[in-house]
Amino acid sequence: MTVHGLLLCSLKINMRVNLRQTIFLCGIVLICSTKAAGQTCRGKCGDILEECSCHATCASLLNCCADYNQSCILVTPHSSSMLGGRALRILSLVLHPNGRLLCRFKGEIVREGFIDAEGHAHCICPLLYETGWIPFDVSTDGINFDRSGEYLSVHPSKADPAFEVALVNATQWQYYGTPNTAGRLKMTWNSSLIGADKVNIELWGYREFNGSTEAGMNGSSSLRAELSYLYSLGRDLVNTGAFSFTPECSKDYSDWELGNIRITASSKSDGARDVQGLWSGGHVLAWHLEQAFRDDSAAWAKNKCLQWDNMEKKLPNFLSELVDCPCTLTQARADTGRFHTDYSCDIESGSVCTYHPGSVHCVGAIQASPMLGSGQKCCYDSTGALVLTGDSTGGSTPDRAHDWGSPPYREPPRVPAYSHWLYDVMSFYYCCLWSDHCHIYLSQRPSSGCRNYQPPKAGVVFGDPHFITFDSLNYTFNGKGEYYLVSSPDRELSVQARTERLKLKNGTLARATRLSSVAMREKTSDVIEVRLAEDRLQVLRNQKVLPLTEQRWMDLHRAFVFVPSPQNVTVMFLSGVGVEVRVHEGVMAVTVLLPLEFANHTWGLLGRMNSDPSDDMLTKQGEVISTADATPEQIFTFGAGWNISKTFSLFTYDSKYLLDTYGFPQSHDAAFVPAFSLPPETPDDPLVADMLTTCRGDGAQFCKFDTLTTRSLAVGNATLRAYQNLQALMEALQPVVSCGWLPTPSNGKKNGTNYLKGDALSFSCSDGYILYGSTQRTCLVDGTWTGEQPYCITEDKVGFVLGAVGSLSALVTMGVMIKLHNRKQDRDRKEKRDQMVTQEQTC
Repeated sequence: MTVHGLLLCSLKINMRVNLRQTIFLCGIVLICSTKAAGQTCRGKCGDILEECSCHATCASLLNCCADYNQSCILVTPHSSSMLGGRALRILSLVLHPNGRLLCRFKGEIVREGFIDAEGHAHCICPLLYETGWIPFDVSTDGINFDRSGEYLSVHPSKADPAFEVALVNATQWQYYGTPNTAGRLKMTWNSSLIGADKVNIELWGYREFNGSTEAGMNGSSSLRAELSYLYSLGRDLVNTGAFSFTPECSKDYSDWELGNIRITASSKSDGARDVQGLWSGGHVLAWHLEQAFRDDSAAWAKNKCLQWDNMEKKLPNFLSELVDCPCTLTQARADTGRFHTDYSCDIESGSVCTYHPGSVHCVGAIQASPMLGSGQKCCYDSTGALVLTGDSTGGSTPDRAHDWGSPPYREPPRVPAYSHWLYDVMSFYYCCLWSDHCHIYLSQRPSSGCRNYQPPKAGVVFGDPHFITFDSLNYTFNGKGEYYLVSSPDRELSVQARTERLKLKNGTLARATRLSSVAMREKTSDVIEVRLAEDRLQVLRNQKVLPLTEQRWMDLHRAFVFVPSPQNVTVMFLSGVGVEVRVHEGVMAVTVLLPLEFANHTWGLLGRMNSDPSDDMLTKQGEVISTADATPEQIFTFGAGWNISKTFSLFTYDSKYLLDTYGFPQSHDAAFVPAFSLPPETPDDPLVADMLTTCRGDGAQFCKFDTLTTRSLAVGNATLRAYQNLQALMEALQPVVSCGWLPTPSNGKKNGTNYLKGDALSFSCSDGYILYGSTQRTCLVDGTWTGEQPYCITEDKVGFVLGAVGSLSALVTMGVMIKLHNRKQDRDRKEKRDQMVTQEQTC
């Protein structure tokens, strides 16, 4: 039976008909479904078969094969920490309680599942060293794995905190053994989540170690990640949901310095892998370190800091492949395609910045660096200025290992969370928190600055719908259909928009349209679609609706999705492209952010991004329509020309309405002609007075247009707000000139830590020193500083020089003396560092 046939049957059944008609129609459905009943989805999930479908769209199209729900399975919950241990209940699958269930993850990790007394099947998600959607399949006969599904593996910090072992007073745990930090440590958990009367409490340790020589010869990484059971803190304990203990120094495992606590049912053997349990967050295991740490934690930490410094010098330089930070906080928060809030220093949560004191907000680069998987972190003070490590220990620091990891994950230094802790966080404890040697840490993690940062360009669609191109040309196009917002064939980026007719409050259709969906893909990424579903947004991945009830952030294939609220979605791609989708008063607004690498590589309704608005109305045929005198009809023709072909459509057609309206007809509805002019603002129109009060200032013309077109002041006001938000975004993304960091002269002072155009720095010397060079330097528009670098020279050296020779010779000699003085300082610093390394090697 065809899709339309099934839809017709369903629609008729839903009508109010008498019993005889209902029985007759149900008989039709049964007859129509006879052929489909013989086909199965076992091992065919995602396929569209001859008589029925195993594709995710079949549920709404009413053409699923009979066993679709039992074969293409869904689980609850649908997400879990990558540490595993959470039971995933398989929906729509009921088995005999004494039956057998095998769960296979990623086609390689096979674990026993379990069937509860009611016949519900459960799989325990395993420990993985990766995030993203994880495919799995199950077997009920021990042979055939013919039922499949997927779940979302998430960064441990993004997992549901209700399923985490909470370390009470985290500061005490992480400083235990340092002066004035001792006593009993306490942890708590939700006892009902264990499902047992008694529990075991275990310590697991994480490390990265050299793998086999064979692995290295095959071209794969020789480093391996390992999270292993170390020992138990308690066995067969009553499951009260709380436990406290006085930690003892570990003799056999003190070299494991990073790890987690796990709680399982006491029936599980020590260290059993991939069993149901609860994990704590990863943390530095200060509380179990060797006795030497407790005897003199500062000396122990200093030694570790020096060892780390020596190791860092042997590793590849990762700083050169990092992106520069945005110069200002407003830029950092606006560049959502490349940077995201670091929740350990978030201005929206009170600016508790443990690792960056003095900062109020930090962002991290979303993408890891291409070769080494490194990360960038950018921090800002209360004035919005970028904080640099050259001025403050709380400054912006790069990370050798990105906190979120990076594909293909699993191997160091790309393991989410843990590689970052090993390379970047533990060393901060050694050098900065447990000892007073932060200068060593900062010498290996210097701020990158922002001299090379270039903000993205923004193109926007909002309201009824109005377009503002990447080069700031604005126009209105009210076509109905599916169109290219951005097409970049050579960069393999496609962002497509769907529009539908606006419905007025009285139920009639206006001669105007609105955005209803936007779909996008970059290269081989997942296809992401964000569409309007009443007054909220729905997100689809590869034509399958994403559940948004558990996670705000999702790592997808070559893309990320962030959903802070049902009215707010941001999609990010590996190139740094960001697509923001918002909805207010039932009207969508879309902002596309493109890095400057896309200049001269874009086509579509948002124009060519080349800083020249005059060629933004470029047709598919290569003709440029003059923007100066284009009529509304010409603009309509231009927009209609950017309709997409069905071959290249990224949209999902999972309802009769979508199939009939967009799936089968041409992607531009030529029969629909919008209103090209507005009705006059007559005094007798009751809407006009309120409109004139509301629609004021910048964007008033868009507000008036949408108010009169939709006969809704709320829609007009939403358009005005969208425009004002756009203007704020454009202002935030204005390029800023940076002249770069200037050092403080030795034996002197620097007044000022801002390095942008117009900023001035002043310099002075300590008592007994005379300043040679400029006392003040100003950042110029061309990115250079006025004046010369200042130096502080002792008075006796200046007097000797001036007394020995004439003034001209004195200046030359003074310059030589300064150079010799600087060389001596560099030599002294190097000798001191070598001495520290020698001491460390002899310890």
